[in-house]
Amino acid sequence: MNHDRQEPELPPARGPVSAAVTAYLRGTGPLPRADEAGGAEPYGDDLQLALYLCYELHYRGFADVPAEREWDPGLLAVRAALEQRFLAALRADTPGHDSLDAALAGLLVEPVHGTGVSHHLRDEGELWQLREYAAHRSLYHLKEADPHAWVLPRLWGRAKAAMAAVEFDEWGGGRAERVHARLFADLMADLGLDTAYGRYLDAASAEALAIVNMMSLFGLHRALRGALVGHFAAVEITSSPGSRRLAEALRRTGAGPAAQFFYDEHVEADAVHEQIVRHEVIGGLLDAEPYLATDVAFGMDATGHLEDRFGERLLADWRAGRSSLRVPLARELAHTS
Repeated sequence: MNHDRQEPELPPARGPVSAAVTAYLRGTGPLPRADEAGGAEPYGDDLQLALYLCYELHYRGFADVPAEREWDPGLLAVRAALEQRFLAALRADTPGHDSLDAALAGLLVEPVHGTGVSHHLRDEGELWQLREYAAHRSLYHLKEADPHAWVLPRLWGRAKAAMAAVEFDEWGGGRAERVHARLFADLMADLGLDTAYGRYLDAASAEALAIVNMMSLFGLHRALRGALVGHFAAVEITSSPGSRRLAEALRRTGAGPAAQFFYDEHVEADAVHEQIVRHEVIGGLLDAEPYLATDVAFGMDATGHLEDRFGERLLADWRAGRSSLRVPLARELAHTS
C-alpha cells in the first residue's frame, strides 16, 4: 500500500476532450475548443473526466502538473464550457419540487421496501461488490468534506457557524486520526484496497465522477451556494440510515473492524449533523437570503438524481454478474489488518 504519494498520476483519457485537457496539463498539446468541450455528452465519461481533472487542480493536483495550471485562463474557459453543459443537464433532468418543504419531506421518508445500493449490499451483497463500492466512493471520501468547505466564505451568521461546526466534525474534531478521510483510508485497507489518493480515478464510472464534480461545481461558485447547502443537507439527512445498512453489510461479509467503524461512526455523527444542517445551516441561510430556497431545493434534487443514476449503474452491473468499475479489481481479497 502506498501511503506517501500525495499527488496522483494523470489518468488515461476517455475521449477527445479529456485527451486534450490531459495533453495540455502535460504540456504536450493544445486545449480543446470551448465549443468542443461544451458539446460533449453531459453525463458521459469524456466530459466528466475532463471536468474532474480541472477541479482536481483546486485540491491536490496531479504529479508533474505545474501548480500554476490551477488558474490558467484558457483552462478555466474550457472548464466553464464543461460546467455549463453539465449544469444545464442537471437543471433539465432534475425533477423540481413545488417548495423546499416538499424537497425536504422527500428526504425524510425512508421507503418501507428499499431497493437501493445500500439495501442490496446489506441483504445480499458480496465482498467484491463492497470493495468496488469503496473504490468508487474513494474519489470523494479521501477528501471528505473538502468540496463543502468552499461554501464557508459565502455564508455568514448562523449558517456559517453551523456549517463550520459540522465540517469540524468531518475533519476529526482536531484529531488527525479521526479525520473521516483517514477513517475511510482505514476502511479501504481492511478491504485490501490501495489507499493512495486518486488511485481509483481511472477505474471509477462516469456516474461516480459526476457526484464528486457536482460537489465541486456547487462549492466553487458563489452563485450556487444555495445548491451546495441543499446538496449537503441531502447527504446528511440520508446518510445515517444508509450508513447503518452499509455497516451491517460489512459485518455480515467479515470486512474487518476499521471498515465497519467508518460507517458506524457516520450513523451517530450524521444523525446529529442532520438536525444542525436542517435547522441552523438551511434556516440561517434562508433567514438571511430567503430567495435562495429554490436553489436549496435544486441542490437536494440534483443530488438525488445523480445518486440514483450511480445506484442504477452499480445494480445493473452487479446483477448481470459483471464489475461496475472500468478497471475491475482482482476478486482475491488480501486483508491488511
